Amino acid sequence: MLESVTIDQLRTLQAVAEEGSFSAAARSLGQGQPAVSQAMQRLEKQLGMRLFDRSSRVPRLTAKGEAVVAATRRLHDDLATFQAVVGRIKSGEETKLALVVDAMFPTEALVSFVKELAKAHPGVELSLEVELLAAVTERLRERKATLGIAGSDADLSGLEQRPIALMKMLPVVAPSHPLAAVKGVITEEQLATATQLVLSERLPEGKAGTADRGVFSPRSWRVADLMTKHALILGGLGWGHEPEHLVREDLAAGRLVQLRLAAWEGGPPPQRTLALVRRKGTPLGPVATWAANRLTALCQLALDEG
Repeated sequence: MLESVTIDQLRTLQAVAEEGSFSAAARSLGQGQPAVSQAMQRLEKQLGMRLFDRSSRVPRLTAKGEAVVAATRRLHDDLATFQAVVGRIKSGEETKLALVVDAMFPTEALVSFVKELAKAHPGVELSLEVELLAAVTERLRERKATLGIAGSDADLSGLEQRPIALMKMLPVVAPSHPLAAVKGVITEEQLATATQLVLSERLPEGKAGTADRGVFSPRSWRVADLMTKHALILGGLGWGHEPEHLVREDLAAGRLVQLRLAAWEGGPPPQRTLALVRRKGTPLGPVATWAANRLTALCQLALDEG
């Protein structure tokens, strides 16, 4: 019966397959050759099939035996994963990490973080969501995420926050757009004739969104995706504020033009603070603590490259 098959028997089977003979498997396992031979005979009887062809001096795996060995390897991989999970649980380390980040978080930093996570914590299951503005903090309140990166202009009530980076927001437009031809500072009157592309978060009905900031054109189009907004601006369909790290290459290549707005003259360029956020009173485990530190460092590195 399958219920009586032991892990030791399957390990012995895998050793025979890898070493090529009963005697070589016995040496690798530190056992006698008769013990290995008897273990394989019992396993064949329990499974009700011949795993080895014993017609020659050295027993060879049958086709059925090869299939069982392949399944055994998968089982051993699962067992190793199981042992690793148990070990992490005993040490207090998390087995899952649920993150939600604002779409303005640098993509290159996010990719680098996931690569580092896979290497440093290969057994940790990652849940990663990318949202906008108040939708980020809403996921935390719903307990769908343990840790988040949110803009400080989002609703942070009931959440602990730690600012990690300042992000420059640049007003940009495509060279083909009429505003690109304006020399000098662009006035409110000039903006009144242009469509402004504005980000708007996806929230359940009845949930209040983030208050508008930096919206100057009476006519605005709302989009709930940063890359869609970016594509529309590149297409000459309107102007808008974008993170400096996102438009850096487009500005250098002449695909976008930075605007001088009267509203921002005489002061620093508009900035948006990114903050590490979590629910109050929720302690971070070792993995989440590591994640918070790496997300912070990688974000700052990506923003400083400009």
